[in-house]
Amino acid sequence: MTKKILIVEDDIHISKIIGMNLKLVNYEISEVYDGLAALEAINREKFDLILLDVMIPKLDGFALMEKIGPLGIPVIFLTAKNSVYDKVNGLKLGADDYMVKPFEAIELLARIETVLRRYGKEEHLIKFQNVQVDLDKREVTLQGKSVELTPKEYELLVMLLKNKNIALSREQFIERVWGGDYYGETRTVDMHIKSLRKKLDLQDHIKTIFKIGYRLED
Repeated sequence: MTKKILIVEDDIHISKIIGMNLKLVNYEISEVYDGLAALEAINREKFDLILLDVMIPKLDGFALMEKIGPLGIPVIFLTAKNSVYDKVNGLKLGADDYMVKPFEAIELLARIETVLRRYGKEEHLIKFQNVQVDLDKREVTLQGKSVELTPKEYELLVMLLKNKNIALSREQFIERVWGGDYYGETRTVDMHIKSLRKKLDLQDHIKTIFKIGYRLED
């Protein structure tokens, strides 16, 4: 079932970019640009998660959080501020996470996924073409038959699936899958991608992005 996310951000350009990236990975989104409009939307519709900018007009993010806190909707604060006070205040009010702008789309998607998992709202099965991944069992099947992947191949596949249609750099793969302290060559990513393409018949779907990395496409 598609998860619905409310974006509350008064900078329309930023809101559109966030919305575009969320749509690419199949979230349903609604956008509002001030606190009162957000309150009306929340009273009118059901959302699985709210991305809430702090400095919004009419009713700021902290004031809005105080009103909607009892509803139990997961909230991630988005703000240009980086003060400890704002972060602590947001978390005390019940926010589940706090991100300082600017941030990369892949980081936001990872934070959203983490919060949804915490609330039990994340999908446990991911399907793409003839491939299915059971996240709980860490099991991968192709046309219903189990496929053995190495731990790194599995992590790469999940990362591609959760960021479908988004170009990911080799450096991003290295950081997420191998860790920030990895000092080997990025060529190891290419070798693992080659293996994934072959094992899961994804030659036509894992696209090489010249001088950047890879993108999984329908």
